[in-house]
Amino acid sequence: MATVDNIRQYLPLCWFRHNPLELIRSTGFFRQNLIFYYLIEYFLQANMTDDPIESFYEVTIETALTLLFIGLMMFFNKTLYGFIQVTTAMLLCANVVALFIIPVMIWLTVSDDPLSYYLLFALIFWDFALVTYIFKQVIEVNVIASGVLALLYFVLTYLGAFGLGQLI
Repeated sequence: MATVDNIRQYLPLCWFRHNPLELIRSTGFFRQNLIFYYLIEYFLQANMTDDPIESFYEVTIETALTLLFIGLMMFFNKTLYGFIQVTTAMLLCANVVALFIIPVMIWLTVSDDPLSYYLLFALIFWDFALVTYIFKQVIEVNVIASGVLALLYFVLTYLGAFGLGQLI
């Protein structure tokens, strides 16, 4: 029952409401989101690469880079006390978007319809906008600065994981 209450508190972030630092701190909910995030990312990555071992390494590196990026950002901003709330917010928003991306990816793979590409782009933009919003709320900067930080986040976590995964 506590998980449902936590989802009710964190879900409005997906519609650009609330400040993650003001939400409840729950390490159990954080753990659940982290596991769900890992499994969803692994599923998506394994379907793109067709190599489960490579996917495992890349998703593990990506998850570690995500946690490291958020931790460093909050350390330098002196808001590390809210690491659990902010990371849970980031993971929950990524999980919600991923739940919409999975059927679109299946549709894209099966039909190669141009509309599926547009919808996939819109979902990726939504994810980017959510990360920008969360960064804006947490480090209290303007939209442009948080957008640049979100772009840096995506480049370092996703391309960094890809690059490091290729080295392994």
